Amino acid sequence: MSPATPAPEHGGAALELLVHGVGGATPQSMLHDPRTVRVTGDETAAVHRRADDLDAEDHPGRYAAGPVPEAYVWSNLTSGDGARALWLLLLPFMVVNLAHWMRPPAPERPGLVRFYGVLVRLLALSLTVLLTAAVCEVALDLTAWQCAGTTACADGRAWLGFVSADRAGWWSGPGRRLALAAVLPAALVALLWYLSRRTWSAYEAQRPPTGDAPAPSDDPRPALGRPGFWYGRRLVARLRAAHTAAGFLTVAGALVVAPARHDTGGLAATGLALRAALAVCAALVLWAVCGRGRSERRLDQRVESALVTRLPAAALCLLALTVLHTGWARPGWTSAGTLPGSAVFGMLTVAQGGLVVALGAVALLLQRARRDPRTALAGLGGPATAMLACALAGVMSGGVAQWVADRLDGGATPGTGGSPLAGPPVLLSWQASVIPVLLLLLLVPAALLGVRTALAARRLRAAVEADYAAERPDPVRTGQIAASRARASLTDSTPVLIGVVSGTTLLLGAASVAGAWASDQVPGSAFSGAHPAIAALATTTQALGSWMIGFGFLLFVTWGRRAYRDAHARRTIGILWDVGTFWPRAAHPFAPPCYAERAVPDLTWRMCSWTGRTGGRLVISGHSQGSVLAAAAVWQLPSATRARVALLTHGSPLERLYGRWFPAYFGPDALRGLHRAVHCWTNLYRATDPIGGPVRVPAEDGRPGVDAPVLRDPVAYGRTRDHPLPEPLLGHSDYPADPAFATCRAGLLDRLLPALPRQRGVDEAADQGSSGRSSG
Repeated sequence: MSPATPAPEHGGAALELLVHGVGGATPQSMLHDPRTVRVTGDETAAVHRRADDLDAEDHPGRYAAGPVPEAYVWSNLTSGDGARALWLLLLPFMVVNLAHWMRPPAPERPGLVRFYGVLVRLLALSLTVLLTAAVCEVALDLTAWQCAGTTACADGRAWLGFVSADRAGWWSGPGRRLALAAVLPAALVALLWYLSRRTWSAYEAQRPPTGDAPAPSDDPRPALGRPGFWYGRRLVARLRAAHTAAGFLTVAGALVVAPARHDTGGLAATGLALRAALAVCAALVLWAVCGRGRSERRLDQRVESALVTRLPAAALCLLALTVLHTGWARPGWTSAGTLPGSAVFGMLTVAQGGLVVALGAVALLLQRARRDPRTALAGLGGPATAMLACALAGVMSGGVAQWVADRLDGGATPGTGGSPLAGPPVLLSWQASVIPVLLLLLLVPAALLGVRTALAARRLRAAVEADYAAERPDPVRTGQIAASRARASLTDSTPVLIGVVSGTTLLLGAASVAGAWASDQVPGSAFSGAHPAIAALATTTQALGSWMIGFGFLLFVTWGRRAYRDAHARRTIGILWDVGTFWPRAAHPFAPPCYAERAVPDLTWRMCSWTGRTGGRLVISGHSQGSVLAAAAVWQLPSATRARVALLTHGSPLERLYGRWFPAYFGPDALRGLHRAVHCWTNLYRATDPIGGPVRVPAEDGRPGVDAPVLRDPVAYGRTRDHPLPEPLLGHSDYPADPAFATCRAGLLDRLLPALPRQRGVDEAADQGSSGRSSG
């Protein structure tokens, strides 16, 4: 606690609840004291105090100079044990889940809002099918069908010896090889189900303190303030059942199609019955995905119907029957070429492209009702992000297939005359070939942004000198500050870059599908008769794309292994989850869990219990992503508690990132509503901060504006008596180091009502019951 903090005008207990941002923090660093004690919480997320402050409420006279600091540490929610390294496999699922929350605000058009949600959930379902189909391609097609069925590939691989076609063993038949290989994709689906259920029990089980009473249909509170917003148990359970069933059905579909041309008599009838049963089960999966969205106006604790909860078991039973059917011996059946059914990759790509286009049309209709120039991509942020999710899934799927094919065929190129393998589906080769083209096209906007940043740095030199007009100009120092401000402004260009990437990906994806379907050959073979320059270009892009996509998959695996073994690397990768998993799992149940469904109730319970027990004043101080958690928690507070709480945000992306990309939840109307709901709120930011910025909420109804004057960075331009050494450029970090921070915090506390008489007995017991473990 800084000794320069002014004494508040009103006496009584005061608490500062600190919430850190991305990348994690320790209680020792947040409280500037090596001796800290966990007040309440567990190893995953907890509230800490300095050891000397443990009994602060019993000695208010000691803390007349400022509030008692508490630190809420939530970093282990996203970067805890080594199992979280597996979350890297779920990156496309996380990205498509973000698309659900990026819709424009349109409360007067609920039908379109529901349709937007249905389209995103269908896209999410297609990603599950695509990932499962990719593993089927590796296990069933490349390994069991092609390599084990070819003597040149199976020789020298002892692990394939017992299923090799030339051994004539019990497992050597194509059907039995496929049945055995189906264990791998089925196990992956089971693993995804297990991870989702495990995190569902830990994260979605946290109840907010808002009670069970449903909110009225005309409830004026924003969505983040509704009782059921951070309680998504029912929807996640429903989607988990549907996606698990879809995964099993994908494996079963790959198996039942393979022997269809060789079925006769009873086998033909059995195959037809199985395909009909798979179609019925698939229709039930679509019904489960499309039939119900989120329930936010109440804590929905109802259990889904048996028809939904038993979908995975039904799909697994169908898979078992399909395994028996496919494994049945068929005279004369041999494996040649690629496994039948590879056209599914093309159909999935076309379906995803159509869904993205439809999602864009719906987003434009929603945006038309309330146009806001600050909204990213004019309301198309959700469709653009969904397109990126599809592209990531395609790269991962094609990468694993290409990498395995390259390992199996030795030094040859799959799909060419010198290879014993037919290789992965032609479409995957076309999709890999467009990657170098995409990267080459991206050099243009990247170069333009570089030139724009350099010109901005030159233009900002005059503004820097004006900010430090009392100092003697130093061209080097001025250039450093101006360059830092110019680089920080690049964040505001992110929507344009993402729009270019998404639009280009959509067009190149369509071109790859057209090329694959028109030629039915890999690009190098398809253009072999063209002009030598074009043929060389096609061959080069195919080889380079194949290498890139395989290298990308290998890099992905390497990151995962390092994150599993190294806690520091796991925390670094956890920064991605800090940003991407703030939102509940509304579209994809296999996405990494929403840590806010644990963190927001934690913060809400702590603020309610402490103010209820002490009657004191509380300022919740959130930095970076912690400011988003703080705002969400304040929205959830009862009105009586909000009257005793002040909000201090610093380095906050509330408007700059969340307001632009998630306008339905953090747009101008929502932020103005938060300003009216909370007793007082101040926001601090710097021009050199690439993440935080102003929240742009003006003064209204006698309340001052939220944004404080922009902080100078560095605090001192040159060497002074108070700063004999050069001050660093802090950018996004260490806002409390600025003297304005302590001044603003004291001002917020002074604006709160005086502390009420401390309540004991019932209130104290209630606090112990709601806050969990307490050592105070």
